[in-house]
Amino acid sequence: MNLLHWAFFELRYLFGRAPWDTGVSPPELLQFLDTHPPGRAVDIGCGSGTNSLTMTRHGWQTTGLDFSWGAVRRARRRAEQAGLSIEFRRGDVGMLRTIPGPMDLALDIGCYHALEPERRQPYARDLGRLVRPGGSFLLYGFLVPDEPTGNRGIGEHEVARRFGGLFELVAVARGTDRQRPSAWFSLRRTTG
Repeated sequence: MNLLHWAFFELRYLFGRAPWDTGVSPPELLQFLDTHPPGRAVDIGCGSGTNSLTMTRHGWQTTGLDFSWGAVRRARRRAEQAGLSIEFRRGDVGMLRTIPGPMDLALDIGCYHALEPERRQPYARDLGRLVRPGGSFLLYGFLVPDEPTGNRGIGEHEVARRFGGLFELVAVARGTDRQRPSAWFSLRRTTG
């Protein structure tokens, strides 16, 4: 992880609310929670814990992971104030391999799309180990042309290539976020 990248996020959490951390769980997650029985979940790039709290309130046993100390401190405080038992871990996506599985759901809102291209394949491999066969992976990010060259985002065909063999792409819901193309990808862990 780049030191400037880390400092940017730490300062955002230290000096006020980060604009991406809205405090509201998205309808795509809420719909998933309403249509799937609770299990174990990991919230990758959990920020201040909004979605971890939402999943836990829906009966899920949740682990949140974020590389910002400020975000994790805020998430732990919010869970404690809500009387919820949630494990929050401080670390980057390289720590996915240290989280005990299997998980029934992995949620990533804006973490994968910010990864450097060389870190994306190890992320996919570690996620494949973590999510149980038949489990779900909900991925959200900004859309860019396939194989981004410095732009943060996800190439639509990249998802099928990067996660293929480990996950099956079930659905893509395209939209816009802050006037940028974006998408929700719903994937299911293959049994093979």
